[in-house]
Amino acid sequence: MSQKAPKPILSGQRLKTRKRDEKEKYDPSSFRDAIILGLNECSNDLEQVIKYLDTAGSRLDYRRYAEVLFDILFTGGQLAPGGLIVQDTDPTKPSRADICVFTAEKNVETLKAFYEVFFKLIRRYKYLERSFEDELQKILIYLKAYSEEERCKLAIITGLFLANGLCSAKILSSLFEQHVVKEGLSLEFSTIMFRTWLNEKDINSVSAAMKRSQIENRLLELFPINKRSQEAFLNHFQEAGLGPVANLQRVQQSAEVKKELQKDLTRMINDNEPIKEIIAHLKEYMAKHKLSDHEMVVLVWNTVMGTVEWNKKEELVAEQALKHLRNYSLLFTAVAKTEKSELNLMVRIQEYCYDNINFMKVFQKIIILFYKSEVLSEDVVLKWYRDSPSSKGKGIFVSQMKKFVEWLKSAEEGKRNFLLSISI
Repeated sequence: MSQKAPKPILSGQRLKTRKRDEKEKYDPSSFRDAIILGLNECSNDLEQVIKYLDTAGSRLDYRRYAEVLFDILFTGGQLAPGGLIVQDTDPTKPSRADICVFTAEKNVETLKAFYEVFFKLIRRYKYLERSFEDELQKILIYLKAYSEEERCKLAIITGLFLANGLCSAKILSSLFEQHVVKEGLSLEFSTIMFRTWLNEKDINSVSAAMKRSQIENRLLELFPINKRSQEAFLNHFQEAGLGPVANLQRVQQSAEVKKELQKDLTRMINDNEPIKEIIAHLKEYMAKHKLSDHEMVVLVWNTVMGTVEWNKKEELVAEQALKHLRNYSLLFTAVAKTEKSELNLMVRIQEYCYDNINFMKVFQKIIILFYKSEVLSEDVVLKWYRDSPSSKGKGIFVSQMKKFVEWLKSAEEGKRNFLLSISI
């Protein structure tokens, strides 16, 4: 059997083999040693620290060892799981830098200067942004491992980070970890942090930042379970001089309560439960949670109007709306007990009719229905006519109401005849 002759090879030819990429060994200890040495040579001069970190990034792998870098800047050394500093096996090598957040003086001005170290480092090396936030979130989980003074410094500089937008409020999710909460450390930390944050920004900015990170409704979780209550929260932050935080929680709690109530009312209306039972549930809920009638009347309107799929035809929606509202007029009467609540209801009806174009011509009929049902009083209608707080469609609706208002101002006999002439 014949075999193929091998192909000729030119003398001196070298066979090429693929060169494999050899990854550099992961060596956080060497990186740590280099950073600690560099920081210790800065003689506690933060300007020198900033310059050192700026230039060291060109020869040290910040991207790969970002966790170690931020460990050192915060605590002075590389953190082991649990928050303790990793000690070098060589006793001649320092395991901790002389300059870090934990060794800084415990005052806002000093920590503001240290904030600049982080700010300028991250501005110079933008890729560190994500690592910085992740690392800070990790460091907060280890609060128990730090001294009270170290926690205080960390809380102050965290407040500065948040106030200046160097990180998002997402990092605060670490404070809701059960092992941190039950020791009271989350509450201690957040009190100092909020004080610093509010010294830099107003409560609206604080609220917006927490809302973006979806933690604004979790503040009560900062308290240990056995002390967790709305009253305890309000008392603590009021006594700490942080009234805006207490008010923020009050608003959040009220929003949650209203949301639950609206769900209950929607279910009861959809199930066609008796009006008396709906009113009883509403009043009980209002008393339990100390809800004001001027807020509740708007919630009731939104709920009642939100349970119907309205006709698309303008000429039919009026009849549909009036029939529906007539069925629930007693519900409105039960909650609209003050002039303020009645005026709020009128303004809400005005805005609703303006926002829903098919209701533009129904406004007057709804008001007259509620007047006849004793939901709205004469004084409130006249007050609205003179000076409605809302500008939405005001000219149109005032024009619609002109004859009715003139009738209200007329003699009693004229009123009776006018009422008989109105079909609603």
